[in-house]
Amino acid sequence: MSPRRRDAEGTAAARAERRAELLATAAEVFASQGYSATTVRKVADAAGILGGSLYYHFDSKEAMADEILSTFLDEMWAGYDRVLAAGLSARDTLEAIVVESFRSIDRHRPAVVLYQNESKHLATSERFHYLLDSQRRFEEMWLSLLDRGVKEGAFRADLDQTLVYRFIRDTVWLAANWYQHGGRLSADDIAKQYLAMFLEGIQAS
Repeated sequence: MSPRRRDAEGTAAARAERRAELLATAAEVFASQGYSATTVRKVADAAGILGGSLYYHFDSKEAMADEILSTFLDEMWAGYDRVLAAGLSARDTLEAIVVESFRSIDRHRPAVVLYQNESKHLATSERFHYLLDSQRRFEEMWLSLLDRGVKEGAFRADLDQTLVYRFIRDTVWLAANWYQHGGRLSADDIAKQYLAMFLEGIQAS
C-alpha cells in the first residue's frame, strides 16, 4: 500500500471516529435538553468546537438526529430479527426480545430517550417517516408474539393482548430515563428482573 493511500485511509478512519464522537455528544444534548431547544451551537459547545466546524460533518441538526435514530433502530431490528429467526418458543422469544431491548438501551440510551420524547413530532416530517414504519412493525411483532404464546398455551388467553403489549413496551423502554451504563446491575440482569416480574402475570397456569 502506498504511503498516500495509507494516509488517506488513516484520515478517513479518524474522520469517521470524530463523526461518531460528535453524534454521541449530539444524542446526549438532544436527550437532556430536548430536540426543539437544541441548536447546532449547543451541540458544538458541548463538543468543544466552533459551530461552523460542526457543519463540516453534518449539514443540520436534522441530519444528526436522523443518523442517531436510524442507527439505533437499525441495530435494534437487527437484534430482533436474529431472535425471531432462531425458531424459539413464544415464551423464549419474548424473553430474548426483552433482553435484546435492554441491550439496545445500554448501547443507545440517549437515542432511546430522543426517540421516546420526539418521535411523534419528528415523524410528521417526510425525512423521519421511517419512525412510523418502525412503530407499526414493533406493535405487529409484539401482538403476533403474544397471540402465538396464547396458542402455544404459554400465555393467559383472558388478558387483552394490546394492553399487555403496551404494558411491556412502556415498562421496558421507559427504563432508558434512569438506566446508567456500568451501574450496579447490567442490562441483562435488569432484563431478568423485569421478566421475573411480569411473566408471572401473563403466563398460563
